[in-house]
Amino acid sequence: MSPTITAVRLTPAARIARGLKYSTVGPVDITRGAAGVALNSTRSSVSWAADRYRRDRLKSRLAKELAAAQNAIAGEFAVAQDVVTGLPDTIRAARRARRRPRPLMVLGAGVAVLAVGAVSFSIIRRSTQPEPSPLPPSVDSTPRP
Repeated sequence: MSPTITAVRLTPAARIARGLKYSTVGPVDITRGAAGVALNSTRSSVSWAADRYRRDRLKSRLAKELAAAQNAIAGEFAVAQDVVTGLPDTIRAARRARRRPRPLMVLGAGVAVLAVGAVSFSIIRRSTQPEPSPLPPSVDSTPRP
């Protein structure tokens, strides 16, 4: 078996440090390290700018939606205010339209309820009492001396 050699990938900052350490590969490593640091910095800046752009677009869209919701709520409040303003007139009109029952009708209804109750009581009372038997009693009810 032969030993396997694995190549270690250096980060740009490690490449710069190694380039400064070794003089033979120094200029190449310093150049590659500087290019890598610049590339990473550029990538980070572009990512930050894209995030900032997306966040600003989201804020703009949310601001528009919030303004639309505020307008809708203001409209609903205006309608509710109109309803509350007209409420006393509506209550007055409803009170005028409501009629009280006549006293004679109330009295007639009371008499009818009492009559039905009396008839029902009479029928129930009769049905719970046993009917007298035509036969003589089977037991003598007189006490013995």
